Amino acid sequence: MSATDPLAVGVLGYRFMGKAHSNALARLPMFFPDAPAVERHTLIGRQEEPLREAADRFGFERVATDWEDVVDEVDAFYNLGPNFVHAEPSIAALEAGTHVFCEKPLAPTLEEAEAMRDAAAESDALAGCAFNYRFVPAIRYAKRLVDDGDLGEIRHVRGRYLQDWLVDPGAPWSWRNDEELAGSGALGDLGAHTIDLARFLVGERTGEIREVSGHLETFVDERPVEGEDDSRPVTVDDAYAALVEFESGAMGNFEASRFADGHKNDHTIEINGSDGSLKFSLERLNELEYKGPDQRGYETILVTDESDPYVDHWWPPGHVLGWEHTFVHENYEFLSSIAAGSDFAPSFEDGYRVQRVLDAVERSDERGERVSLA
Repeated sequence: MSATDPLAVGVLGYRFMGKAHSNALARLPMFFPDAPAVERHTLIGRQEEPLREAADRFGFERVATDWEDVVDEVDAFYNLGPNFVHAEPSIAALEAGTHVFCEKPLAPTLEEAEAMRDAAAESDALAGCAFNYRFVPAIRYAKRLVDDGDLGEIRHVRGRYLQDWLVDPGAPWSWRNDEELAGSGALGDLGAHTIDLARFLVGERTGEIREVSGHLETFVDERPVEGEDDSRPVTVDDAYAALVEFESGAMGNFEASRFADGHKNDHTIEINGSDGSLKFSLERLNELEYKGPDQRGYETILVTDESDPYVDHWWPPGHVLGWEHTFVHENYEFLSSIAAGSDFAPSFEDGYRVQRVLDAVERSDERGERVSLA
């Protein structure tokens, strides 16, 4: 491949995340003209008829029903399948020298995440983990405040991720309710995002999470199978809560639930420091609440100025962005890193670090005691 050739991208998965990333790839040349040229090369899935229909809609030239036919034929392999297919295809792609972008959580288990991390370390290819909330402009703004010392010494980090799509006990069973397929429930699906944001925002000042006390709960033990007169057991958590301690001594408390009635996609994070505080909510993702040392209360900062992260690529100041734009930003950064031969974060190492915390929460719940990550 020459420097002027487009990057050939193969994508495994064409439903929720496949659609989100395919949309991002399509938007890049319009709004990020300095992004590398991309060829949407092959879309991969199991069922050929819906796969071909999706490929036509998403702008892919080819389809394949076996990822093994693709990983050494493309420049970048996007692994957007369910958690249980993250490890094997990603490792195979890295061994073939193909760059890999894998959805979160990195794997269903810590052992698989470790194998993926090791494969990335041994490969010359780039390996990125798709924690898209790092690429919200307001989150980038928040990180700058923390890094610049505007909050002083970090004391507390609070994060929660609340949804309500499983409140109804009649909601159908899916792979996300199965431990073998997903690894965990709300913990891995939602909690992984919160833990990654905490590491991203304060990690340079607090160090890693060193101790965890966790609790998991499953409220509905089985769910009906859609289209069948049958039900299947739920073998993952519906909600989790964790108290954590960072290496600096800072405290954290995290929770997530799929049973929080009235919350559709409520991801919030709050950081309290010796000199100030900040708050962010995904449901108001163009805003950041900030309190500095000389303020009596919080001010709301609208993060839509052209000088704010990524905003100059989009609309005039004040014209807000949305959830889908985070995928454009992360794809821009990942593909630009490939073209430049530079590092990308979040990496597989970052995904592994998050997985260590998820695993510690599970072990703490099983043992009924505090767990050290040392």
